[in-house]
Amino acid sequence: MYSLSDFDFILPPERIAQTPLPERSASRLLHLDGAAIVDRQFADIVDLLAPGDLLVMNDTRVLKARFFGVKETGGNVEVLVERVLDNRTVLAQVRASKSPKPGNRIRLADAFDVTTGERAGEFFTLTFDGDVFELIEAHGRLPLPPYIDHAADAFDETRYQTVYSKAPGAVAAPTAGLHFDQALLDRLAAKGVQSATVTLHVGAGTFQPVRVEVLAEHNMHTEWYTVPQATVDAVCAARARGNAVVAVGTTSLRALESASQSGQLAAGSADTALFITPGYRFKTVTRLITNFHLPKSTLLMLVSAFAGYEEIRAAYAHAIAHDYRFFSYGDAMLLTTQSLAGPDHA
Repeated sequence: MYSLSDFDFILPPERIAQTPLPERSASRLLHLDGAAIVDRQFADIVDLLAPGDLLVMNDTRVLKARFFGVKETGGNVEVLVERVLDNRTVLAQVRASKSPKPGNRIRLADAFDVTTGERAGEFFTLTFDGDVFELIEAHGRLPLPPYIDHAADAFDETRYQTVYSKAPGAVAAPTAGLHFDQALLDRLAAKGVQSATVTLHVGAGTFQPVRVEVLAEHNMHTEWYTVPQATVDAVCAARARGNAVVAVGTTSLRALESASQSGQLAAGSADTALFITPGYRFKTVTRLITNFHLPKSTLLMLVSAFAGYEEIRAAYAHAIAHDYRFFSYGDAMLLTTQSLAGPDHA
């Protein structure tokens, strides 16, 4: 039985990538195959996938979800949109010296007003005076992760989105996908590697460390996802061919596994609070492309469940010793699951 302290590690601050490399596919790739660790370049992914394998990518697009504003009383406010509920309403984190009350007005970006509604846990409901997506795009700021020490600039606004992003709604990028440029996707397609998409709108909770030693006591954050029928069909066809189902990122994996809890992958949309820890038996995903994750994070627990706890510990130690770049703008890993459920889930 694992506890929180089992997922801690010491990471030198200089290993945290603060900026992306000039070229997306120029990152390094740590290939973990069982206990074997091989240092590669990300572009080698073309050689590591077979014709007929299926890449499943998360097509969410990051919102310019951060705002600075002023309350009616004159106090400063910082707002981070967590989820768009409809064209006029969002859930958001609101940081202020004194929490706003329902009915309070806040001026954001010196451009438009929002009205606060009821509080739900750490989030407030905010009603916008106009179309949410238009106002966010026009006046918001890109919300870089908390461990990146510079404000987002024009380069970040391009590079903190995947080249295939389409559905706006995330407050953090599905970062494994940041390594793909169009030329690499074209090479994969030319080889016969198939592709499909899911949508999972990544929330700010993805950066929150687990704070309870007993993992079963952790209150997992929820995220909205959708799995199209076309993706279900593509997964079933790949499995029938004997090919790998390769999730591009933990968010794609979370969507696919959440939609597979009945034992069979099913199309649809829902909120998921799926918390994957060692001992979980994967039902759909057989390989995973992922970045390196934060100590004590749910994502580190997920990859440990996927590829093996000791194997991930060894891979992370190797990555630190060999100067890999960590986190959102860092390098990648290619993993194969050791805990696939039986043939009844094929």
